[in-house]
Amino acid sequence: MNFDQLAYSYISQAEERINLARVENERKKYNIVVRLCQEAVELSLKACLRLVNIEPPKFHDVGPILKNNADKFPQWFKEKIDLFVSYSRSLRKERELSMYGDEESNTPPELLYSEYDSQQALKMAEEVLDYAKKLYEEKRNR
Repeated sequence: MNFDQLAYSYISQAEERINLARVENERKKYNIVVRLCQEAVELSLKACLRLVNIEPPKFHDVGPILKNNADKFPQWFKEKIDLFVSYSRSLRKERELSMYGDEESNTPPELLYSEYDSQQALKMAEEVLDYAKKLYEEKRNR
């Protein structure tokens, strides 16, 4: 499997997670939406790294790797890197809370998130996925 095939797989998986997140949003399972969106952002950004021949790290927040390699991306993508780094960091912080809740305060994950949180997470994930798809298409058409 080459970089492009793996990148396409990551993009497809991110798309599926966003589709599932939309279903969970309708069900008002906002913590699940946040978790799925975190995974979608992670997969999308790892696809982007692969598309510029960078092996993604095995950790969840790839923002610093993106920032350190900004020069490898086209200008239209570079202009969004700081925003995507912020999205990645923000959603990474929610990864465990959205699944396990806040064990210190004994608050289940269902009580930690609102419709607003869900909508924000979806917006972030959709935007990053759109850019990953555009980068994939640009590279494929070269």
